[in-house]
Amino acid sequence: MIFLDHAATSPVRREALEAMWPYLTGEFGNPSSRHRLGDGAARAVDWARGEVAAVAGCRPGDVVFTSGGTEADNLAIKGLALATPRGRHVVVSAIEHEAVLESAAYLERRHGFDVSRLPVDGEGLVSPAALQDVLRDDTTLVSVQLANNEVGTIQPVAALAGVARAVGALVHTDAVQAAGWLPLGLDALGVDALSLAGHKVGAPKGTGALIVRGRLPIEPVVHGGGQERGRRSGTENVAGAVAFATALRLAERERVDAAARVGSLAARFTARVLAEVPGARLTGAPEARLPGTCSFVFPGASGEAVLLELERDGVFSSSGSACAAGRDEPSHVLTAMGLPADLAQTAVRFTLGRETTADEVDAAADAVARAVSAVRGIVDA
Repeated sequence: MIFLDHAATSPVRREALEAMWPYLTGEFGNPSSRHRLGDGAARAVDWARGEVAAVAGCRPGDVVFTSGGTEADNLAIKGLALATPRGRHVVVSAIEHEAVLESAAYLERRHGFDVSRLPVDGEGLVSPAALQDVLRDDTTLVSVQLANNEVGTIQPVAALAGVARAVGALVHTDAVQAAGWLPLGLDALGVDALSLAGHKVGAPKGTGALIVRGRLPIEPVVHGGGQERGRRSGTENVAGAVAFATALRLAERERVDAAARVGSLAARFTARVLAEVPGARLTGAPEARLPGTCSFVFPGASGEAVLLELERDGVFSSSGSACAAGRDEPSHVLTAMGLPADLAQTAVRFTLGRETTADEVDAAADAVARAVSAVRGIVDA
């Protein structure tokens, strides 16, 4: 098996499993309990919070553990917009993850917010000038992802944040795909909140965090016992928090070397696919992109059909965001970038991981050429 769908999920690191195991067995206490087992669990959560904070360049109290990136995005968009709105205006890019887009739509539908959806160019980039054009005196929140989950385009978040903050708006970035590949410092990015998901960096699914500056009020979307300083109620997932923190710190420690190695392999894979598959086209920014993301369109070949052929050949990839799997409509990311709907439906995304090898990349490139040729042959027959 050649797994090239790391943007959907990554295998769990052994170190993360080993770190969480004690809190699934003997150290099973509730962090809110006032006895030895509870105190041990509370110390574990505090340790995890400190580890995540060190990666994000923030205070431990700024870390809110969540069930993953989707919850973190929901808490950021709804929580920040509803807590102390300057007005009823929110700005998101047109190619955000559905968790951001649907949260903004909820504010629009249920709370009377105006939502501006920023256009992108043909590479999937948002320009500071486009943001400047839509900002208003009553803009409460701007959310632009650090790196796109489908095409890998990296946004100029620091520049965008500078424009937004100049008018007093808060800034959130979905950094789920960027973790382990790009620096995540809150101050360097200039953002007020940042979303992370554990299963993209080698932690189990169902783990993640929202980093939000502690001075900011935030309306919780989960109410109850007031855990996480009142920002996210519910008994903490102690084992999950420890595993997430362990995986995130390891990914950060390996980040520079991993990005260089995987980027080289991705360039090799991309060159071969473009050379060996007639009409193949790389989507997203050619330079400002995540190291391991290679997203193509193959005119004349259904992306879903290509995926089936690849799986028969032992190569696992995707047609885009795993969160939108099973839908018939074309990718909103690709159509926002200007691709016609029929061309967008030929998309296939390959995302490499830290353990991907050169032999796997070469074998996958051969498989892609065979798969596209086979699907086009069926269409032409």
